Amino acid sequence: MRAVTGLWRWRRNPLCRATDLAEAWVALVALVLIAVVAPVTGALVGAAADGSLQQAARQQHHARRLVTATVVREVRDSPLETDPESSGAREPRTRVVADWTAPDGTPHHGAALAELKSPHPGDHFGLWTDRHGRITTRPLDSATATTHAVLAGFGAALLTAALVETIRHIAVWHLVRRRYARWDQDWDRVGPDWGKAGTGS
Repeated sequence: MRAVTGLWRWRRNPLCRATDLAEAWVALVALVLIAVVAPVTGALVGAAADGSLQQAARQQHHARRLVTATVVREVRDSPLETDPESSGAREPRTRVVADWTAPDGTPHHGAALAELKSPHPGDHFGLWTDRHGRITTRPLDSATATTHAVLAGFGAALLTAALVETIRHIAVWHLVRRRYARWDQDWDRVGPDWGKAGTGS
């Protein structure tokens, strides 16, 4: 709005300098770019990120399987850990030694994180593995992928707006320097005679 007001104020003002008009135009162009280009950029980046993340989520769900593992024993002095892949509240997990059967039918034995606060031998818990039974992380779910995509789009819009504002600031800085340089030139030309009687007559 300041840019529009500035252009209207300077359009027929005899005191208008070229730098004043240029500064108002720079502000108006920056305003339009922030209002139009930044949201469009955010939407495009968000859509692209969502497509990529949803595809990754589908691939992970296809390649990973949730199997049932059986606790053999708890690993002593193991602190409770949290599941970094959980989309909701952080789930406490305890390190245990467990047995499980891979989707391909091969038996496995080893350390794993169980979603149990106080596991006992024989307790069952879900364990994400690949097709060969190797422990892996929980696959990305659709809601989390969408959240990441929205954040990516919002960040892209903010970065675009910040870039436009930075360019505007630099342009205005150069215009102000140019204005001051002209003032110095005018003062050098008029200054020695300033205040003398008959100056300019």
